[in-house]
Amino acid sequence: MIIQIENLFKVYRNGSIEVTALRDVGFSVGIGEFVSIMGQSGSGKSTLMNILGCLDTMSGGKYFLDGEDVSLIHGKKLAQIRNRKIGFVFQSYNLLPRLNALQNVELPMIYAGTRGKKRRAAAMEALERVGLAERVHHKPSELSGGQKQRVAIARALVNSPAILLADEPTGNLDSRSGEEIMSIFQRLNREGVTIVMVTHEPDIANHTNRIVAFKDGRIISDELVKNPVQAGGQK
Repeated sequence: MIIQIENLFKVYRNGSIEVTALRDVGFSVGIGEFVSIMGQSGSGKSTLMNILGCLDTMSGGKYFLDGEDVSLIHGKKLAQIRNRKIGFVFQSYNLLPRLNALQNVELPMIYAGTRGKKRRAAAMEALERVGLAERVHHKPSELSGGQKQRVAIARALVNSPAILLADEPTGNLDSRSGEEIMSIFQRLNREGVTIVMVTHEPDIANHTNRIVAFKDGRIISDELVKNPVQAGGQK
């Protein structure tokens, strides 16, 4: 398993007020899976994603990522695991406006200490994988929403992470661009990339192989998708 979570609790405290965001969650993701996490606002899905991405800590339970007990790791080492083993794709792209597409994709490798020539070659390869080789010198303001998200996907892939985490990756896109992004995710998954995606859209979730639904901080269903929708657009 790439991800194994056991008896996970997350409690937020504000003075004397406690809010339990996750309650005794057990969850696992195998190598090569494409999983969507669904639920209404406040259901706990975004909290789970933040914990999976090592952006937030748990209040109780265990979290194993690629065999390492993340619940016991803190500080600089946790940041290193996050940079090395996890690729992030966000709804708002999170691209730096002053950098072009190639430079944005290079960023995780700069943090990892990868040298210039090797870094540039890997960034070019990642952009080619998402069909954006002809836009490498364009800045985010010169790209469409779908193209920005492709850059974000390339950036997430460039360090060959153990898992790709996508938080509402089609949320800011029109339906056609959303289909193109899902087509890219499906192709990457066929190539062996493990993907966990948060979405509130059933049509998007049906492109994945498994849907895990949350309500009030608990998993209420965990089902395989028998015939995932095959996205059009990008081949």
